[in-house]
Amino acid sequence: MRVPVLKESVGLRYFTFFYLYVMQGIPAGFALTAVYNYLIGNGLSAKAVGSFAAVVGIPWTFQFVWGPLIDKFQYSIIGHRKQWVVLTQTVAFLASLSLLLVRNPVAQLSLMGLVFFVHSVFASIQDASVDAIAIATVPEAERGRVNAFMRGGFLLGWAAGGAVLAYMLHHGSFFRAALLQSLALLVFTVLTFFIKLDRHDRLLPSFGRHPRPVVPGTDLNENPSLGWLFRELYRAMTERYSLRAFGIILLAYLSSYVFGAAYSFHLIHNLHWPDRDVSILQGSWGSLASFGLLLGGGFLVDRLGTARLQRWIMIGLGVFLLMFSCLAPFWHYKPLAFGGLVLLNMADPLISVAAMPALMAFCQPKIEGSQFTTYMALVNLCGVTSSYLNGWLLEVTTAPMIGLACGTLVLGLLIVLCLQPQRQLA
Repeated sequence: MRVPVLKESVGLRYFTFFYLYVMQGIPAGFALTAVYNYLIGNGLSAKAVGSFAAVVGIPWTFQFVWGPLIDKFQYSIIGHRKQWVVLTQTVAFLASLSLLLVRNPVAQLSLMGLVFFVHSVFASIQDASVDAIAIATVPEAERGRVNAFMRGGFLLGWAAGGAVLAYMLHHGSFFRAALLQSLALLVFTVLTFFIKLDRHDRLLPSFGRHPRPVVPGTDLNENPSLGWLFRELYRAMTERYSLRAFGIILLAYLSSYVFGAAYSFHLIHNLHWPDRDVSILQGSWGSLASFGLLLGGGFLVDRLGTARLQRWIMIGLGVFLLMFSCLAPFWHYKPLAFGGLVLLNMADPLISVAAMPALMAFCQPKIEGSQFTTYMALVNLCGVTSSYLNGWLLEVTTAPMIGLACGTLVLGLLIVLCLQPQRQLA
């Protein structure tokens, strides 16, 4: 019986990239939803909580460093770039175990932030490696659907980290929540070990001087030089059409992140919602609704193209931000506030479902890891910036005003998007 491998099996590709992103989503949901809201609920200031979120997110902005490193040493007898995934998953698991040293998250905020920072360093390298493998192994006709499974997996992982671990945090202890997260990461790491990318790959690395097996149909059997990598990366990143399209995507992400963080703080701090309720609602209904839309959007982007779907999403996001912000006097009505929370949770995945296939299409062969992780580093920088910026903005203005500004920015970006030639956006 022939065991399926990633390059030959459509089903295995969907499954593999789905669970790899579930693995990434669990710690992110735990840190940036469950723990984030827990800290707000325990009286920490917007600046303190925003600084914690920024510390957790900073390593994800270093992906432009990891990309060239991964591409420089991409060859592996166990599968090109797979060695990076297995290694970083193992170290990220060990970092997660270090969270068991934290007994009181509020009193030990600095220690907890440091441990999450270390975990994020290795998780971000893992993410960069997985993205590079996806671009190299997924046919272009499948990228919309595979991207939907990737983002959907991240959302379900975020739901587990945000809702399930928030419940454990409040009804058990931080220790039990951290232990459950660590066990989940261990299971996924073992699973990754047994998945083969190509029929010629081995499960175990060989030590000593052994001839490298040449993989038919690929020119990846030798590692490129760093000089060549950086020259090609600069050329690809500065192409006018991709630079403009990415700038629009980047500002759309920033708008959704800034208002999303401001609205969560407003619910807990101003409307006195229990932080547990906000975490569970974000991690359950919000993530499940987003997951359903993602799967549908993945099929749509393969059929309609990224440009058309991107316009629809930006129209919806801009109009929602403006209308919902104008309804701020009625946010104390829980059905309205709950609906806004669910819809805001959909913003990131909906932007991603159109944006990620476009960014993958911009990536050039042999620098996939470097180029795509540079894009992701800048997107992640938006998340980190929004966390810090939100803490500052809420001291000088209100969440509704932030929402009005973000909605205006998104609709302005839409006008710029519509003025671009069609060939530059597909």
